[in-house]
Amino acid sequence: MSDKKRQLALAVFLTRHGHHPGAWRQPGTASTGKPDFRYWADLVRTAERGKLDAAFFADFVGQSGDSTRGIERRHAFLDFEPLTATAALASITSHIGLVATVNTNFEQPYALARRLASLDHISGGRIGWNIVSSLADGAAKSFGIDQPASHAERYARAHDFVELAKALWNSWEDDAFEGADKESGIYLNADAVHPVHYRGPYYRIDSVLDMPRPIQGYPVFAQAGNSEVGRDFAARHAEMIYAAAQFIEDAQAFYKDVKARVAGHGRDPDTLKVMPGLSFTIGSSLQEAQDKFGALEEKVDFSGDLNLMGQDVSAYPLDGPLPDLPEPENGKGRWRQLTALARRENLTIRQLFLRFNAVRGHRVVLGTPADIADQIQDWFERDAADGFNLIPPLLPSSLEDFVDLVVPELQRRGLFRTEYEATTLREHLRLPRPANPNASAARAPAPILEGEFA
Repeated sequence: MSDKKRQLALAVFLTRHGHHPGAWRQPGTASTGKPDFRYWADLVRTAERGKLDAAFFADFVGQSGDSTRGIERRHAFLDFEPLTATAALASITSHIGLVATVNTNFEQPYALARRLASLDHISGGRIGWNIVSSLADGAAKSFGIDQPASHAERYARAHDFVELAKALWNSWEDDAFEGADKESGIYLNADAVHPVHYRGPYYRIDSVLDMPRPIQGYPVFAQAGNSEVGRDFAARHAEMIYAAAQFIEDAQAFYKDVKARVAGHGRDPDTLKVMPGLSFTIGSSLQEAQDKFGALEEKVDFSGDLNLMGQDVSAYPLDGPLPDLPEPENGKGRWRQLTALARRENLTIRQLFLRFNAVRGHRVVLGTPADIADQIQDWFERDAADGFNLIPPLLPSSLEDFVDLVVPELQRRGLFRTEYEATTLREHLRLPRPANPNASAARAPAPILEGEFA
């Protein structure tokens, strides 16, 4: 455990217009769905100006081709592929971490390990991997998957995937390429290569990664999962977990649970940063913040298909109660949160959409910069969070307000850095760099590694 004073972690989840479904219809937002790298570059530079730890990029890959009904109103998540975007953004930034979402259902461990290692070197050690194993119907059809795996099986395969990726990154010791000698013709240290012979339940490989070990050892692992199996996966692997909680009591219970699970897997609980999502609207007064948020609410479109956390509720009365629906295979934890909120507060489908679906179950805070800072400080100091993944409702203005108004307030309170103290994402988050277990091994035939998940 570090002797340094605990420091708030802040990342920002960036999208094209902002997270609120009414955002794109506000004055000043982009009116086209065409990709514009300059827009993303400006957002990430703003986040870096605020000394944030990381910018986070989601990926909702695969749209079903069964029907294009209502497609003219779908404005969200038609964004750049995250690995491509982070490679470009690394070239125009110098400190902020870049977390790319990659779904294990549609990748091969060797290919992804190679790309992430490349990106970590390109960025100077600033890459994070948000590990996703969800499999929506549209994605399955886009990739020709006829029989999607169960929720538990997808997590088991993701575990095997991550274990193999680690083994590949460890196939070279850190100093393997530092002793090149032109006179002798020796280019690398042959004792520093450790071929991988991996036999897991889902993957088998015999190889050496054709890329030196990442600067950070491994990319920083992020994960979002509220279900039982998701929490246990995070406890085994994740270093950042994006949680969803609207009330501090729920956040404290989640925080305590996942930290205990981390310890149960033999890890230091401080090596997992619990970062709930936080939506915010900032004004010079509470009334101004409420008015700005109200303008977003007024532009929410309830025509066409209505989807609540993956469930189509278009056939039910908008101002009626949420019916009893079967639990989905994706997002089990969030669905349980949604239904619990609906029953507890007797909310209609319309109210649920505005209260929960618009921000995917995350907390919404309205007020002055001091009000926002108060909420952040309260959750941070009462063991409800190690930091927050900011979800600005309207971009770029919400992010600019946070950086220019809330960050200075957090800095005055001694909660957040005033300057970057290092260059890698691991160092920003005060996470240890993973040691290579092969570093002290004598040269010998590489052992066969057997993956498992229980």
